[in-house]
Amino acid sequence: MLSRFMKRTFSAPVVIFAASVTLSACSVPSEPVAVHDPFEKTNRKIHAFNKGLDRNLVKPVSNGYGIAVPDRIKNGVSNFSSNLSLPGQFVNAILQGDAEGAGRNFFRFAFNSTLGLGGFLDPATDMGLPAERADFGETLAVWGAPEGAYIELPFLGPSTQRDTAGRIVDLFTNPLSYELGDPENLAPPVSGVAARLGDRYAFGDTIDSILYESADSYAQGRLIYLESRRFDLGESGETQNEESYDALFD
Repeated sequence: MLSRFMKRTFSAPVVIFAASVTLSACSVPSEPVAVHDPFEKTNRKIHAFNKGLDRNLVKPVSNGYGIAVPDRIKNGVSNFSSNLSLPGQFVNAILQGDAEGAGRNFFRFAFNSTLGLGGFLDPATDMGLPAERADFGETLAVWGAPEGAYIELPFLGPSTQRDTAGRIVDLFTNPLSYELGDPENLAPPVSGVAARLGDRYAFGDTIDSILYESADSYAQGRLIYLESRRFDLGESGETQNEESYDALFD
């Protein structure tokens, strides 16, 4: 399984795409600056679209989900979604040379998938195995790729050139995507959407204050994303509330 997964993950199209996006970022400073946003005009239009999508669809649906579904079930869905993402995070930890993080994610997935009833429960945290988040955007940063310009993506929200490349490659880095057949392969995306709706409901006040109460929601969201992401990567910036940040930008 692993050899087949590695061949598919790092097939020529994926590698070429990642390389082209990250190399395009080399035209900007390699060290993060306060804001590098040469596409601001287009980004603001996309932000307006995303904001309208949140107002008219995401927020109402998340409120309905949050009210109708008991907290115990919402927590279980969130745990299940997080558990399904662990194999991909394990791969990224390996690519980053982080043996400790890879081992933690391996055993966390093993314990939660068995003792945690498929991941709906989280006994691994109680056993001293907290989640070790890793994605290919972080992997690119470890490999020395520059952050690049700030980008706001339709539906997905704030990103950078480096993280956009990482998002694409992460579609291929989870071994489960090659092993699950129909309809089981729908579990990761469906549970992921449900988990994000739960986050949107749980941190609704914080998200609403950014999107609808700030003088410039685009600038505010951009600043929060860049500071939080740089802090997570050990580059610079001050950390924000990580869970509400995830709800807004995942």
